[in-house]
This record gives sequence, C-alpha cells and structure tokens, in this order.
Amino acid sequence: MASPAGGEERRLSAPPPRPGLSHSAPPPIPASPALPRTVRAARSLWLFSFAAGLAVLLGSLAARDSNLRRLRGVVADMAAGRDADSVGTAADIVFWGSIVALLLVTVLEAAVLAAVLGRRAWARWTLIPLLASHLLVLFLASAFLVPAGAAGSYVVMLWGAGVVLALAGLVLLFLPPAGTWLKGGRGRA
Repeated sequence: MASPAGGEERRLSAPPPRPGLSHSAPPPIPASPALPRTVRAARSLWLFSFAAGLAVLLGSLAARDSNLRRLRGVVADMAAGRDADSVGTAADIVFWGSIVALLLVTVLEAAVLAAVLGRRAWARWTLIPLLASHLLVLFLASAFLVPAGAAGSYVVMLWGAGVVLALAGLVLLFLPPAGTWLKGGRGRA
C-alpha cells in the first residue's frame, strides 16, 4: 500500500458485520384484514343480482328479432302515418337504448361495489341512488323489453330477483360488522 503524506500506513478496515435476521421489522405492505361475513354475503348477493340482470339482457339480445317486431308494432301505433323506415329506426333506437341503459347502470353498480370492497365507506352510500336509478331504468325499459306471455313473466321474475338481491346486499353493507370493517380503512383516500 502506498503511504499517505504523513508517512503512516493505514489499513482499510473491513465493512461492519451485517445485522442478523429479525422478525420484528414491519412488513413493507400492511396486511389487509379478511372480509367480514356480512361483506362477503353482500358481495355474493350483488354478484347474483348482476347475473340475473345480465341473463335478461342476454335473453333480450337472443330474441331481438321478435322484440324488434313487437316494438315496430308499438311504435307504429304511437306514430300513425309514419313510413316503415322511420318506424324501424325508432324501434331500433328504443331497443338498443334500453339495453345500453340497463348495462350502464349495472356497470356503474359493479364499479361502486368494487370501491366498497376497496374499503371506501362513501361508496355504500352511492349505491343507494344507483339502485334507485336502476329501478327507474327497469321501469322504463319494461315497456320495451318485456315480451307478452310466459317469456315476459320470466323477465319480470329475473328483474325482481335481481332487485331483491341487490337490496339485500345493500342492507348487509350497512350492518355494524361491515361498518366497522369499512372504518378500519379510513386512512385511504
């Protein structure tokens, strides 16, 4: 080794020893607590509600030709004296508008439910007006998407089941165990 200007030789010291492994250090990501039973049940009820609504939409899409024929008759009765093209266009707009409105409300409910499951307490309050708007959209779409006869009763039963399931899931989200679980995540924005 070369000696410094003072003439003394210095030895380079070895690095300090590594600390031992310790289990007392906190994990880098905080562990999230398990979902309470009420929240798990609410999630399941909402998912079954979405499935019932989507089953109606898929059934309406599968039977769209008969629905459009029926709607053309309804529109022709409402707008007497119109040509067939404008009646067909109006029936298409009503049919696809009803489908899109129902799908949009369902997607919004699913997004807000995901926020609830992300421990955002405000989201459960948002589900109340969303469910009310879902009822309004169902009422309006029922005039256009519910066929006559037995098929219409199945549509109404599935929609009714979906609303009852969603309402039960909403009620479960306001029970004390769910509230306690949601308040545990207050530090999150």
